[in-house]
Amino acid sequence: MLYALPFPAIDPVLVSIGPFVIRWYALAYIGGLLLGWRYMRALSQKSPVAAKPEDVDDFLLWATLGVILGGRLGYVLFYRPDYYLANPIEILAVWQGGMAFHGGILGVTVAGIIFVRRRGIAALPFADRLACAAPIGLFLGRLANFINAELWGRTADVPWAMVFPRGGPLARHPSQLYQAALEGALLFLVLYFLQRRDSLRARPGLLAGVFIGGYGIVRIAGEMFREPDAHIGLLALGTTWGQWLSLPMVAIGGALIARSRR
Repeated sequence: MLYALPFPAIDPVLVSIGPFVIRWYALAYIGGLLLGWRYMRALSQKSPVAAKPEDVDDFLLWATLGVILGGRLGYVLFYRPDYYLANPIEILAVWQGGMAFHGGILGVTVAGIIFVRRRGIAALPFADRLACAAPIGLFLGRLANFINAELWGRTADVPWAMVFPRGGPLARHPSQLYQAALEGALLFLVLYFLQRRDSLRARPGLLAGVFIGGYGIVRIAGEMFREPDAHIGLLALGTTWGQWLSLPMVAIGGALIARSRR
């Protein structure tokens, strides 16, 4: 390896005043939730109307709890159950890192099911609008991973490879940026152009299926460039745990798309 791009060392802490600290990672969550809420609010009023604006406003709190609780519990159960079983008090130490998207989507799904049943809202049209907004948070979250110099890629000899501060001396794929482009930007654009067509919005579950299945596909692709978790490593046939967790999403997404055709 003759050349490697220098890692743009951005301080993960945006503002620090005494004990008060604002991190880019926290801003990514806040920004994703707020921007997604405003976008979903606008989409919910397109025909067929999925929910009242005040319903979307109220769901913001539910979505926040679903993302945080689901993401944390997902990491605990999917990635490090033995460690947290031995150290249960550290489950609460979210400031040390450890969130899983697969857990987050489960958390939001559970929160959404309870919410729409309490409000008498049709579940699939509501899920379609929510799916269109979700890539915003994914995009910002992956950028925050890059700023934190975490979840780096596998060793590489491409011209844009980088040496990450905690990733050893070898240059690596900036896989966080790949995933931001695929899971965030690409999925957002696909769903944006699909939801513009009245005939597609009128097929409940289609947009949700495209998001869930599409995320599973691009996550499987992105994992090919991402360094596996050190405590898990590669699994059978060189696969990763993230790829295995994404396979059910491809199946569920395909089932929702097929259902929407009827």
